[in-house]
Amino acid sequence: MTETKVAQRSTGFIAQHELWDDEQRDDQHGIVRGKTLTVPEFFHVLEEGKDFQFVTSIFDTTNHPIVPPFGAGNFAGVPELDGLPDGILVPDPLTFRVVPWVEKTGWILSDAYFSSGREHPFSTRGVLRRQLDELRAAGYDLVAGLEIEFYILRLEDPMLRPEDCGYPPEAPKVTALQHGFQYLTESRGDEIDDLLSLLRDHLLALGLPLATIEDEWGPGQIEFTFAPDDGLRAADSALLFRNAVKQICRRHGYHATFMAQLALPNFFGTGWHIHQSLSEADRGGNAFCGEGGQRISQTAAQWIGGLLEHALPGCVFTTPTITGYKRYRPDSFAPDHVTWAVENRAAMLRVIGNPGSPSTHVENRVGDPAANPYLFLASQVASGLDGIRRNLDPGTPAEEPYLAQAARLPASLMDAVRELEEDTFFAQAFGATFVDYLIQLKKFEIGRFLQHVTDWEHREYFEMY
Repeated sequence: MTETKVAQRSTGFIAQHELWDDEQRDDQHGIVRGKTLTVPEFFHVLEEGKDFQFVTSIFDTTNHPIVPPFGAGNFAGVPELDGLPDGILVPDPLTFRVVPWVEKTGWILSDAYFSSGREHPFSTRGVLRRQLDELRAAGYDLVAGLEIEFYILRLEDPMLRPEDCGYPPEAPKVTALQHGFQYLTESRGDEIDDLLSLLRDHLLALGLPLATIEDEWGPGQIEFTFAPDDGLRAADSALLFRNAVKQICRRHGYHATFMAQLALPNFFGTGWHIHQSLSEADRGGNAFCGEGGQRISQTAAQWIGGLLEHALPGCVFTTPTITGYKRYRPDSFAPDHVTWAVENRAAMLRVIGNPGSPSTHVENRVGDPAANPYLFLASQVASGLDGIRRNLDPGTPAEEPYLAQAARLPASLMDAVRELEEDTFFAQAFGATFVDYLIQLKKFEIGRFLQHVTDWEHREYFEMY
């Protein structure tokens, strides 16, 4: 059934508001939320949409309300959230997939609307879509390849006793799958081949553009890479990938985590790298490809200039967790300065490709695997496009990025939020209503963290004072 035929014959909510398009829905954290429908109800929803509780908009990562739930005027410019009424989820039929690890079950993404037909302003996929539209108007399309690291551990105790079931609950007890510390060796990968093959088969059955599976550094640390895709599909793939991996692993007695730095001994940090280039909308060629012996084009240099210009406030979008900033250490394979370089993994931005190569692109190595994929990609598009519009010069590539005389990346989420508060660019690009909301959300999360007495504090002060 095509979207056009549904719209023509329907008189329901979706047709009335002309909502059939390429939109989808995740929450503000990049966490998938939804409902399970019977088949008859699903066909009804294709015309009317599905009621959905927008109370999820006021939750932090562990479902703590960041505002008084029934207060009036909690979010400026969004009176529709007063009283926490239901909204409408509009399914996108183009995203329907059969879930291979669940019997007779499909999976479809939706976008969130208020009952008036207005799109929910906190829709992160909408933020990305608008940035991609601006990029297309400038004559380009984003091409993005994903490289996502994560850990798989053996689940020993899910910690489901009543006293463990708070929010957040107690972390599950786990053991390592293998020893690690033998980067890219076949033997380490072979030790967990049954599980990796299961993941591979299911992800390919979902239609994800999986390219490689690689043994990483730490015990049970894995990297999955994906073939280049257009920006929107790449973000959708990242959302589905994380959801699929966690579900499949849990069903087979494992725990998969995309947390950036684990509180376990001998476990390295994990990152998310986005490989990006631009295709010319009218001709389809790689706009980053250098000419006349140059490694990169002027467009690529301007794009890099934009990413550097907005890197500090942009960290709230690329690294939205408190833990993510513990990756930014010298000689850690994660960046700690706002730098670019040619084929150098110490830099934040790594240029890959030889002069004239049609595969020339830029790898941004700053990302947290837990980042909302729509906001991560939207921040890249907005920043890079600003670099093109303003002809920003990225300067000389760094030879020793960890020693470069360049701005340091934020040391904490607190520092990153402060950078975003003092910034005006992203408020203009994404809208002040959305950016103010995200700052409010992150400040609440930071406040909860600062009220918690950590293990470090207890060891540091308890005995001696």
